[in-house]
Amino acid sequence: GASGLARIKALGGLALVQDPQSAESRTMPEAAIAATEVDRVLTLAEIAPFLNELCHPSQRLLHVR
Repeated sequence: GASGLARIKALGGLALVQDPQSAESRTMPEAAIAATEVDRVLTLAEIAPFLNELCHPSQRLLHVR
């Protein structure tokens, strides 16, 4: 959990955490936020689109009108 995320961040990874306000249980996201500097705090609905954008940034241009 939180210690694993801290290790990922320490090795240069991206730290994403679900917004505690939108989580079923606030305990895990709050522990992650306390354990390391997070890059983004997102609602559950925002996480998948954010990850998709990271993996496929060029596709964003296809959806702009």
